[in-house]
Amino acid sequence: MKAVVLEVINAPLSVKDVELTELRIGQVLVKNLVSGLCGAQLHEIRGHKGNSRFLPHLLGHEGCGIVQETGIGVTTVKVGDKVVMHWRPGSGIEAPFPCYLLDGKSITSGKVTTLSEYSIVSENRLTVVPIETPPELCAILGCALTTALGVIDNEVDLRFGESIAIVGCGGVGLNLIQGAAMKSAYPIIAIDNNENKRERALKMRADLFINLITDELEKVLKKHIPDGIDIIIDTTGNSNVIKDVSKFLSDHGRMIMVGQPAPGVSLEIPNALCLFNGTGKSIKATHGGQTNPDQDIPRYIKLLKAGKFRIDQIISHTFKLEQINEALDLLRTGDAGRIIIKISESSE
Repeated sequence: MKAVVLEVINAPLSVKDVELTELRIGQVLVKNLVSGLCGAQLHEIRGHKGNSRFLPHLLGHEGCGIVQETGIGVTTVKVGDKVVMHWRPGSGIEAPFPCYLLDGKSITSGKVTTLSEYSIVSENRLTVVPIETPPELCAILGCALTTALGVIDNEVDLRFGESIAIVGCGGVGLNLIQGAAMKSAYPIIAIDNNENKRERALKMRADLFINLITDELEKVLKKHIPDGIDIIIDTTGNSNVIKDVSKFLSDHGRMIMVGQPAPGVSLEIPNALCLFNGTGKSIKATHGGQTNPDQDIPRYIKLLKAGKFRIDQIISHTFKLEQINEALDLLRTGDAGRIIIKISESSE
């Protein structure tokens, strides 16, 4: 099978012929239809995930596929099921790390990978969905959509009419804007350094877009929200951006970090005494919005069917597996929403 392989840190990825191995207890063989492309892949390519000692390895953590075979002990999925492939653990067995063969040598990989024609996946990284569910929706339910809605639903205690700023308007950021709108936040402020994100963010129901390059952040925020922002969610992981926006938390403000800073990078909170103002401010990191795949994915699919949210503005580009490096180059520019890698035309 064809698979995207990370062989060298900070180098282009390879598309190689990789062989499958026999399934072990709790493992499932999935034929991949599509995969999302996440900023986490850029972290892996840079070696920021502590993954350099495991090279070479496969990549991808959000996708959609069809179950082809199940290993011993698997009970939550069966052959023919359409599944969301996600990195947050759900129900079922936590299986061993899978093995593949590359150039005749055994390599290991993550418990879910999606950038290949087939994947060996741990049972608890799969959630069955109705067969008519669009593959692209399934893919972003693996990370981008579930992380965003999980942060809004599970972690920020968003009240009607509270102000919220979303910093970084990529795939996760756009879904955060949409989730905040569904929860009746006001105003919803989208912040990015790329003017190309303005129209997309406003279509997702942001009330205001601030360009960090051309707009004066402090001047705009003081004009529109003089008492500070109730909730700030950062998706960039950029320490300078986090430092700048944290100054604008209201006296009961909550800041959630979704984006991950590079290893060894410190964060500075200017005038940290202000954290004790009012009822006290809070800053925390999230782990995928504390998403429970078994419970949350069916709820989100039901909302989509009811027309409560949209994905047409989230997915901005589609590439083939062989175009992975071209897709990554686009991701690095910041011009994309969520990028989809199309792997198979058929679920047979």
